[in-house]
Amino acid sequence: MTTPSHRPVFIIGCPRSGTTLLQQMLHLGPRIALPAETRIVHTAYRDRREFGDLTDPANRRALAGWITGRKDTKFAALGLDARSVAEEIVAAPPTLGSALATVFRAYARENGKPRWGDKRPSYFRMVPMLLRLFPDAQFVHLVRDGRDAASSLRQMPWYKGDIYSALLTWREAVDRGRQLAARLPPDAYHQLRYEDLAADPEAALRPLCAFLGEEYAPAMAEPHHLARRTVPAERRWHHRTLEAVDTKVVGAWQDRLRDWEVELAEHVFGPRLAELGYAPSGAGRPPSLHLTRFRQIAAVRWRRRHEQEAAERYRRLREPNPVVSLLTGPAT
Repeated sequence: MTTPSHRPVFIIGCPRSGTTLLQQMLHLGPRIALPAETRIVHTAYRDRREFGDLTDPANRRALAGWITGRKDTKFAALGLDARSVAEEIVAAPPTLGSALATVFRAYARENGKPRWGDKRPSYFRMVPMLLRLFPDAQFVHLVRDGRDAASSLRQMPWYKGDIYSALLTWREAVDRGRQLAARLPPDAYHQLRYEDLAADPEAALRPLCAFLGEEYAPAMAEPHHLARRTVPAERRWHHRTLEAVDTKVVGAWQDRLRDWEVELAEHVFGPRLAELGYAPSGAGRPPSLHLTRFRQIAAVRWRRRHEQEAAERYRRLREPNPVVSLLTGPAT
């Protein structure tokens, strides 16, 4: 008999690829509690040196107050008692990963589940961080046609970029997925397509559940019942999660993108679309003006990423404690 898994699960992917839909589906399974998007993990990791030596209970208490008391961590959205969770963090092993795992374990326990996960599309850029914190993590990468994802992303009220940066984000997510598939063991990385999930949820979810070591539950294919109770009305960009799963927005890029945007998308995506099963339209080469603009943005982002990587190496040299979670095995 297979031992039930307690490995943390992280959903990643380009924004507007259906990650909220998948989060709702997995949360409806019998064992995994997967909350709506939080800002706890990456913000705490970014500021980890500020918390001092966590072998000092006073510093763990300060960290607990930082996690549970800041609005930008979205801790309140978890529906947990802040004081109780803070005491659990103080009593936990003295590492940042253990403190973070304590929060998510409390959320899982509150939902009657033994296992936890987290969802944030931009985690595709942060997998090294997540593996430092949780070396046994499993990653689920949801991919969507880049033309649909980018055209949808540009319409979001919270998105500050343009079509160039949206196309680049999709390309980066796909390339990071390729790297993860090559570097991680088969039991740590699983990729699926939004279009397959929308067309036949059960057929897409069963292999995913097998990867996670979980049983498929029919309720997972009907996440709109949960979404109607949990998705805030003001998040208009998630309104489709309130409806039964369908394929209505598959191919919406054909109405949303202008001709030159389709040309640019298919040019800069190169063979990636076809390799993922998305048929190129056969659009011609984009105007040089738009291609030049895309390359400029790509160059700026490349430099920024390498600067961030250098800064991260510097921060690691001055960490007061190991960051890895020591809370492994069955939740208690």
